[in-house]
Amino acid sequence: MSERVILEPGQTAPNFSLPDQSGAIRSLSDYRGERVILFVYPAAMTPGCTKEACDFRDSLEPLQAAGFALLGLSPDEVEKQGRFAERDALAYPLLSDPEHGTLLAYGAYGEKKNYGRVYEGVIRSTFVIDADGRIEHALYNVKATGHAARVLKLVGVGAA
Repeated sequence: MSERVILEPGQTAPNFSLPDQSGAIRSLSDYRGERVILFVYPAAMTPGCTKEACDFRDSLEPLQAAGFALLGLSPDEVEKQGRFAERDALAYPLLSDPEHGTLLAYGAYGEKKNYGRVYEGVIRSTFVIDADGRIEHALYNVKATGHAARVLKLVGVGAA
């Protein structure tokens, strides 16, 4: 297994071009001039990921008012992302990365341990990217519950 990338503040965020839940291609470069919150979740429609995605959904208005774009990212296929967005009224892009290229570039895929078992998987993470495409914050191994509120506090945005 290769060494996992860990992004640090000040580094250029890796660019990506991935399909969202409707199949439209979204690139990080499309958001130049805006701050971006990119949150990575392991699997659409699971309890923890649903909680996190819905917490971000409920914070979308104040984030957008503060000039942030919100993007979710998981290895789920476009169709599953679409069902997730529809089921939970997620009105922001959910990016599909089944090949793990972007997940690896962000250090959000790698070795995990669960009950003594070691395996490879998605590492729940969040990245705050500035308007010039640089990492402001890279948060790894975050917990789903309460995470959106912590991110809002970190970036100085009041919750709805």
